[in-house]
Amino acid sequence: MDLLNMLTGAMTSSSSVQALSGKTGTSSSLTSTLISAALPMLLNSLTNNASSTEGAQSLLGALGQHTSTSSMAEQLENADAEDGSAIIQHILGQNTGSVVQSLSDQTGASQDQVSSLLSNMAPAMMSGLSAATTSASNSTADDGFDFSDLLGTFGGSDASSSSASSLLGGLFGGSSSDASAFNGSSLLGSLTSLMK
Repeated sequence: MDLLNMLTGAMTSSSSVQALSGKTGTSSSLTSTLISAALPMLLNSLTNNASSTEGAQSLLGALGQHTSTSSMAEQLENADAEDGSAIIQHILGQNTGSVVQSLSDQTGASQDQVSSLLSNMAPAMMSGLSAATTSASNSTADDGFDFSDLLGTFGGSDASSSSASSLLGGLFGGSSSDASAFNGSSLLGSLTSLMK
């Protein structure tokens, strides 16, 4: 269940990056770098939030409000930044400022650019997680999940997964295998267990 690489692949496809760059005013390369650096932080925080039954139920409720089936690029292009800002604040809480600072330091983007990108990518990320949770809950496959249909829905590609993993390894000072060790399976497990 490699949720991290699935979302990274969909969000760093050329059409998705172009859509988000247009909204945030950041270059395509910086946008792609920011997405790849931000997603593991956000998913890790979501996993921590969902570690309690109350937190997981709250997250499931939020996911129920983000069920767009448009392509990832369309979702990013039409993102409600105000809604996204509220999502980021809820996910990161009192750590929001330090995460923005960390992403700024890692990527060379300004804090305003980081905040804008996070706010514009958050609704699409939630729709992606919603779709993944629903698919995982309904799946009867041995591995519990098949991302191929989901990637098709998003109009994304997993071609950038290995490069994204390598990039994450570089940003976090570890190897690519360390960077991809967190793949979102525990987050999906927490959520799907409540849906059965």
